[in-house]
Amino acid sequence: MTNIQIETRVISSLEKVFADEPLKAKAITSGSMLGNELYSYQIAYKGNLRARNMKAVVKSELAPYIDVRIVGLVPSEMPCYEDHDEFVLRTTPGLFPDPLYSTEGLTGVATLYNQWRSLWVTVEPQGLAKPGLYMIEIALVSEEGAEITTASLELEIIDALLPDQTLLHTEWMHTDCVAVLHNTEVFSDKHWELMDKYIGTAAKHGINLLLTPIFTPPLDTEVGGERPTVQLVDVVLTGDGQYDFNFDKLDKWLSICRKNGITHLEFSHLFTQWGAKHAPKIMATQQEGQLVKIFGWETDASGEAYTSFLDQFLPKLIAWVNRNSMENNCFFHVSDEPHLEHLESYEKASTIIKKHVQGFPIIDALSDYSFYERGLVETPIPSNDHMDLFLEHKVEPLWTYYCCVQYKEVSNRFFNMPSARNRILGLQLYRYNATGFLHWGFNFWFSQFSKAVIDPFEVTDAGLGFASGDAYLVYPGKEGPIESIRLKVFYEALQDLRALRLLEQLAGRDYVLQLMQEQLSEEVTFTTYPRGADELLSFRQYINEEIKKRV
Repeated sequence: MTNIQIETRVISSLEKVFADEPLKAKAITSGSMLGNELYSYQIAYKGNLRARNMKAVVKSELAPYIDVRIVGLVPSEMPCYEDHDEFVLRTTPGLFPDPLYSTEGLTGVATLYNQWRSLWVTVEPQGLAKPGLYMIEIALVSEEGAEITTASLELEIIDALLPDQTLLHTEWMHTDCVAVLHNTEVFSDKHWELMDKYIGTAAKHGINLLLTPIFTPPLDTEVGGERPTVQLVDVVLTGDGQYDFNFDKLDKWLSICRKNGITHLEFSHLFTQWGAKHAPKIMATQQEGQLVKIFGWETDASGEAYTSFLDQFLPKLIAWVNRNSMENNCFFHVSDEPHLEHLESYEKASTIIKKHVQGFPIIDALSDYSFYERGLVETPIPSNDHMDLFLEHKVEPLWTYYCCVQYKEVSNRFFNMPSARNRILGLQLYRYNATGFLHWGFNFWFSQFSKAVIDPFEVTDAGLGFASGDAYLVYPGKEGPIESIRLKVFYEALQDLRALRLLEQLAGRDYVLQLMQEQLSEEVTFTTYPRGADELLSFRQYINEEIKKRV
């Protein structure tokens, strides 16, 4: 180990370090944060030979609040679509930086000859550290205990706190994926323990609205196919077309949500995706104790049988909502991503549930203005590349989403996109005073249409279904979720939004919007915005200074 030489460079969280190319990112020496933020940066490093089992040792007064992880590499066969835009890092398949691994893993911190890798450093004082300047020094120490190199950053903690997040943010939690990838029975003690961890990770990163599978969500499922049953409401068939309902599992779900700081629930879709033509899979226990499927793809969504079921179920669900004082914190879904040709079937489905959920918001991801214009959905969630009509008509509350299809001009978070394209969303949501943001994939670990289980460490594109990075933000670790750099950067976007809200409280919204115009090189819309990481970071530093002057 005496001959090892390691080159290091402290770089921002908005850089992606590839093992097969020279490091282009410029060095940073300082940063700033508010007292209750999570501040992230990276230490890129390259060795002249292979070395394993090194340790990253933190030297700083802030050490109790600092976590260091290894940025791992995962493969992508499909990093983008053939008609991609120019705002990407690369288009070829290969290894991409994404998962964040413990430094206590199989090889510890390791170097390979002439390969750049990086460490991800997070500073999270949770309002407990005194304001001021702090030096953070992180040393790489050999297996024998010799210090090989160090990397330093000066961090200022500003005497101000971000306000609570007001944006409603959901990333759909796929409860069945957690059970399958962790090889555990749905709603067993182990599954509940895992769900607690996944929900906790989601809440820690700004997710405050959680997809709640009252019945198995009919999402990304091939017609006629099934996903594993994850049904929080137990149904008992008491007679011909008559049902009883048990909400014990839903009670437990709510308890875990509240424990972790999740404030809002969105009940899973009551009709199938892409048209609302069928019922979701619903299981029921017969009087003799046998569990059977009573509704599914064979069920006419607007038929008498399913309508009668909803007429019995929804009043009981509303009673549960009221009993748990959640009447202002629950959302309903009809069907995901209906298109114009589904207008009639969606209208029928919407009419069936509206008589029971009056006063509760119905939210659905749909991008055709006609659904809103006809009053079929109170809260439409258009994709960020279909916002024009909704903005023109001043639709409120304003939500947006993106998924695999939104890869031209707009913000997104594929592996091959710069992290700045992920983080810019915070400024965009502020600019338009958005109420909510939705994404479908917190942890979708199946192939497209849920035809097969995939290993998300090996198959990152849902079986060539979606560009890598669309389907999930976390990976299944041995004991719970493994976070990703995309999850961290998205949370930075949410922190940017909260920082702008704080400055608005101190100086007014008009002033903040004026600063965005004056300090940024391009107007911030959903399709136009500054592209560079340096400009985003400089602007956030400017906002921090503006806050500092006023507190």
